[in-house]
Amino acid sequence: MSLDRVVVNEVGPRDGLQSQSRTLDSDQRLAMIEALVGAGLASVEAGSFVSPKAVPQMAGTGELFARLPQRERVRYSALVPNARGYELARAAGVDTVSVVLSATETMNRRNINMSLDETTSVCAELMARAAADGATGWAYLAVAYECPFEGPTPIERVERLAAHMIESGARKLIVADTIGAANPAQVRRLISGLVSSFGAERIGCHFHDTRGMALADVLAALEEGVRDFDSSIGGLGGCPFSPGASGNVATEDVVLMLESMGLKTGVDLDALVMAVERCSELLHSPLGGHSFRWLGRRATRREGAVHA
Repeated sequence: MSLDRVVVNEVGPRDGLQSQSRTLDSDQRLAMIEALVGAGLASVEAGSFVSPKAVPQMAGTGELFARLPQRERVRYSALVPNARGYELARAAGVDTVSVVLSATETMNRRNINMSLDETTSVCAELMARAAADGATGWAYLAVAYECPFEGPTPIERVERLAAHMIESGARKLIVADTIGAANPAQVRRLISGLVSSFGAERIGCHFHDTRGMALADVLAALEEGVRDFDSSIGGLGGCPFSPGASGNVATEDVVLMLESMGLKTGVDLDALVMAVERCSELLHSPLGGHSFRWLGRRATRREGAVHA
């Protein structure tokens, strides 16, 4: 991939929605995705194959995948927690599956009631299965910087888990700052080692904006060669199993920063403003990152200039 091209992976339809009190039906989730794809996003986490009892916001993901737009252009992914989820995803035609491996014992216990070793084994098996089936496997390394229960996460442990996932067949590692605790210096230290070991093309980053440092963290990873970043429309989201974790870094903030730096995302910012507004309507809740109001004013001025 060209160094001036950056993939923005939109996670609002899964990671963003899973923590919302309002549950969208399949038609509403599809409308959200259509707005995102219409803005030019070409990588979207469309849902997860988890128990609807545990995460009711993700019920009906299989049916949703059958209706997704522009399949020839957009890379759609789905989270799978176990073998059953993997089988349901593959039956629904999902080609890119992701697993989440928390890097601490307590986070795994609180999240899925499994030990770190047990979760590592399950994730490794799913990555190996995806590779054998010709599917693309992504491994998320959650709480890679700090755990809400255990504090700072040792770099050596993250590196060991990353190596295990790659050896098991993962095509990409997504390093996740699940509670938004990382600072740019920490990002550089961890990401530089992972890039050195596995190559920048195998690394993605997932930041939350809990402490207002998500964009700075994106820049730090960018300077280490990473060109693949998760973000969520309007800053939607937060982990329901992580106390204190606020929303993901906002897609409009990431795209604006990258495009302003001369990097190419393929995303139309004016259309993205409309997508934020559409998602706000669907959720009956105001959304928007740091730049949203400015982007909205700019879009209004442009529209006025066209009509003049």
